Amino acid sequence: MRNALYDDIDKAVFAWFQEIHAKNILVTGSVIRKKALNLANVLGYDNFQASVGWLNRFRDRHGIALKAVCRDDSDRLMNGPGIDRVNEWHAREIIKLIADYSPDDIFNADEAGVFFHLLPQHTLAVRGDHCRGGKKAKQQLTVLFCCNASGTEKMGPLIVGRSANPHCLRNVHSLPCDYRANQWAWITQNLFNEWLMQVDPRMKQAECRILLLIDNCSAHIVLPRLERIQVGYLPSNCTAVLQPLNLGIIHTMKALYRTHLLMQILLKLNSHKDQETVDIKQAIDMIAAAWWSVKQSTVKCWQKAGIIPMQLADSDTAAVTSEPDITIEKWHSVAIATCVPDEIHFQDFVTADDDLIISQELRDTEVIRGMETGESPDETGSEGEGEASLPQQPKITITEAISSVQKLRWFLSTCVGVPDAVFGQLNGIDGYLMRRVTQTLVDPKITDFLQTK
Repeated sequence: MRNALYDDIDKAVFAWFQEIHAKNILVTGSVIRKKALNLANVLGYDNFQASVGWLNRFRDRHGIALKAVCRDDSDRLMNGPGIDRVNEWHAREIIKLIADYSPDDIFNADEAGVFFHLLPQHTLAVRGDHCRGGKKAKQQLTVLFCCNASGTEKMGPLIVGRSANPHCLRNVHSLPCDYRANQWAWITQNLFNEWLMQVDPRMKQAECRILLLIDNCSAHIVLPRLERIQVGYLPSNCTAVLQPLNLGIIHTMKALYRTHLLMQILLKLNSHKDQETVDIKQAIDMIAAAWWSVKQSTVKCWQKAGIIPMQLADSDTAAVTSEPDITIEKWHSVAIATCVPDEIHFQDFVTADDDLIISQELRDTEVIRGMETGESPDETGSEGEGEASLPQQPKITITEAISSVQKLRWFLSTCVGVPDAVFGQLNGIDGYLMRRVTQTLVDPKITDFLQTK
């Protein structure tokens, strides 16, 4: 078949079409021709004509079958999930998808935005904000979560910020999860594919195959070749009722994260210290801790989505979205001390950033840039952008770290009813530090010995 005369226009239009098609948004030939003219203008082609003949050749080159779109159908696709469509997916698609997999091997991945600077007294100002740019965008982190249907495995989260080298991460070589950065703190196609390429070999090493259920946002459109991961797409515009992570799991993580933040605020208030905002390092630590604290009982969210039958899970598991009384007490104490308006409740604090944009819709210039260079908008913000102006933490020596563990051990010994698991964890930390200091002492002696030979 004859190559396209305007090859770069052809590639740009097809890249745009792939994104639209992945979202199950039906387009007509006239829409494609208008988009082609727009992209040609951006590329600097003044003489290009998106004729019917060009459209036919474009369609044939890429095997595209254009369908007429009825207004009612289009409105139904764009205005939210239709109950018939959800029922059809339950009755047909999901049964086929999960037929060869146990709940241990069925995973869901999804992203969520977090205003990591958010304090209780600022909840009203950001509630419902989409955060498309400006100062608030500098306060956003986007987090990729993934867990299985049985609740037995939660993968380490991937956190995306704006700065690749924030001041608070200087001299930091180990984090409780992966951290990446781009100018919007969004999940991009490159970042999502990088994450997939890390998960796939882990599954191969474990000699297992998994089913990964995801939505069709722009970052999930073009996937790499995977050996041990079968990807299943949730129906477009239905993730609010079909995506397990959206049905309580991410909400639980946010509730735990903000409960931890309330505890930090209370400590500052009780010690009469100024209330400091959270930096990226502290946010990463608290998000990871909150994620690992999400209980296995969140399997109920998979039942709610209709993916896992009720009989496969414990019917006595507690609801995952309820907050313990102690958290509500903390909220009331902080709310009074920081003058939070009476109409703002803890649930408002938890859900204030639920509407954040977490992946990017490709604009014409970005379609062309990706077509020309193979890059997506993954440039990072300026160094330290979006960080709180906190004093830089001094570097801690391994001797000081060991001394701190000894002090913590002594403190725990003065407490009543400390669980054995806490001492076990402390022993693990102590053992790791002692191995490090032993290695530090041994290595120079070996070097000195070799140099004398």
